[in-house]
Amino acid sequence: MKRCIIAQSGGPTTVINASVAGVLMENKVKGYYNEILGGINGIEGILNENFVNLSLMTEEEINKFKHTPSSGLGSCRYKLKNPAESTEEYKKFFEILDKYQVDTFFYVGGNDSMDTVNKLSQYAKENSIDKRIIGIPKTIDNDLPITDHCPGYGSAARFIATTALETYLDSTVYINNGIFILETMGRDTGWLAASAALAKLDGKPVADFIYLPEVPFDEKKFIKDTQRVFKEKNHAYIVVSEGIKNFEGKYIAEMQPQGEHDSFAHAQLGGVAGYLKSLIVNAGITSRVKTLELGVMQRCCMHIASHIDIEEAAEAGKAALNYANEGHSGFMVAIKRKSNEPYSSEMFLIEASEVCNKTKYFPVNWINEDHNFVSKEAEDYIKPLIQGPNKDSGIPDYYRVKK
Repeated sequence: MKRCIIAQSGGPTTVINASVAGVLMENKVKGYYNEILGGINGIEGILNENFVNLSLMTEEEINKFKHTPSSGLGSCRYKLKNPAESTEEYKKFFEILDKYQVDTFFYVGGNDSMDTVNKLSQYAKENSIDKRIIGIPKTIDNDLPITDHCPGYGSAARFIATTALETYLDSTVYINNGIFILETMGRDTGWLAASAALAKLDGKPVADFIYLPEVPFDEKKFIKDTQRVFKEKNHAYIVVSEGIKNFEGKYIAEMQPQGEHDSFAHAQLGGVAGYLKSLIVNAGITSRVKTLELGVMQRCCMHIASHIDIEEAAEAGKAALNYANEGHSGFMVAIKRKSNEPYSSEMFLIEASEVCNKTKYFPVNWINEDHNFVSKEAEDYIKPLIQGPNKDSGIPDYYRVKK
């Protein structure tokens, strides 16, 4: 009996199950393993011997699972101890693999998950344990280095851009319009917020400003710019990443609003958008300010998922299975972009040690000089990743009556 285990870790994404489905579909074709076990709740569940037999799933069930959001196998945020401190978890892990006749472990996850892949594979190598450990990438934050992009990002980007477009239309219907602030995830990187640049009407971005964590946020300039645009248009649309920081490197979301008209004197509960709202109100620009924090919808938006994202996530799973069969261990499957038009990509391997505990930031040279929008290069990078099932642009083409 030859078995493998696949598990998921970290924050869910829209397409994380597609990677598991890719492994299952490819194994039905290639027949490398007699059974594929699913580890429930990641490495933590495996250490508790919590498994389910995924080989019992029919092709119809696998396809349905492929198009189901969130972590179907459950998740965890469990960090293995450094083996220099304790090897107890490592010994237990490989004893469990032996017990269940498992020779390969696939781990779908982000940075911390690749740290687990690296630690386990290094321990196996140093102790002459004949097991293969392969990482499959996922993260909506798109912050894993070397790989062109990460499964999960394209769908989140499509959701954000579409939501920006639709909420812009909603926020511009009155005679006296106010200011709308859209807050995205992205505590350390601005890939998600940047995707709002693709939201356009009549070929022009609906967002007036986009603020990313990679450059300092200047409050005085923000107030001045917002006041200018609001005066010109009687409206302003702002997109902001939750992780923007001031010149001292302090998160804006952790700061307290100031000013005698401040009604937010307590700790911020609504994140950075609430703080920016207080700046606008206290500056006397307008009291008509609405905020929207997108929250977990960015991670589970299958109703508007990118077709490219779903298929690439599945291809990453298929590639992982084949790479493991070739004897590779300690690697993560990565994506190489071959062309933008037409979009094409291919899978390749990178050592997990080159990915874990590292961050790919949004390129600063893709941010304008005013630090409040992104360049065409950024749009060209993001646009192919959000395509719909018919290879359309990914963003609705709405009509606005000329007034």
